[in-house]
Amino acid sequence: MGAHDRRQTLIATVLLIALTAVWGSTFFLIRDLVKEIPSADFLAVRFAIAAALMVLMFRRQLRALDRRAVKIGLLLGVFYAVGQLLQTIGLEHTSASVSGFVTGMYVVFTPLLGALIFRDRITPAMWIAVAMSTAGLAVLALKGFSLGVGEVLTLGAAAVYGLHIVGSGRWARPETAFGLSTVQALVITVICAAAALPHGIVLPSTSGQWTVMLYMATASSVAALIIQTWAQAHMSATRAAVTMTMEPVFAAAFAVTLGGEHLTIRMVIGGLMILSAMYIVELGGRRTQTPVEVHHQVS
Repeated sequence: MGAHDRRQTLIATVLLIALTAVWGSTFFLIRDLVKEIPSADFLAVRFAIAAALMVLMFRRQLRALDRRAVKIGLLLGVFYAVGQLLQTIGLEHTSASVSGFVTGMYVVFTPLLGALIFRDRITPAMWIAVAMSTAGLAVLALKGFSLGVGEVLTLGAAAVYGLHIVGSGRWARPETAFGLSTVQALVITVICAAAALPHGIVLPSTSGQWTVMLYMATASSVAALIIQTWAQAHMSATRAAVTMTMEPVFAAAFAVTLGGEHLTIRMVIGGLMILSAMYIVELGGRRTQTPVEVHHQVS
């Protein structure tokens, strides 16, 4: 890998870390907002604003996409929309900090799904990571002998996000990143609006709610889709997923410092176990992965 490629990978990594901080700041904001606005309605309005902005900014790149790229954008958009719906509905039934950590399980799902779909080899380190992350999830979120509905939905979201990360890593290219992001935003809007329409779309009713909505639409939707798609054109899926494991750390930090949640020993132990599993995946992967310019591999 040349100096230019290394520089591009470094820029992509820094941008993804910054993005995880933005994502982490949204968990407690979303949790408060969905108490007033149904999850599907919130997502429909959020991504409608994001899609409108992206069409205005990237209409030339959108028109330049060929049929194959459009199909890829449609598929990735479906994955992202389903993940968003599961995660946001799950957040109605669990804390922001737990939601952040469980969402981070996509770092384990990513290599597993890569192995199932693209026959990537699963190393012993990955199996250890799966066992450790499962144990960490149990410590963090088990209620009696079963997971709560919020944790189950969020775990499903993490699996779908793993599909999105694997797909983005396989198919994203620097020259199509902006157009591909715009197609995804449009697909997410349509799916979330379809989910919200049966009971009518509820709009924010206060200036504070609109402020949160606009922040989510711009920083956490427009910037997120652009940065993740572009960054994954410059790194492997596993590397992207591990980089994005900073999201649950930021989520817990924001939830405790600004969201009024209490730091518990279960949160610390479970979170550390999950984060340890995430980095075991990365350490094991370093011995087997090909250079990042080979686009095999979240994010």
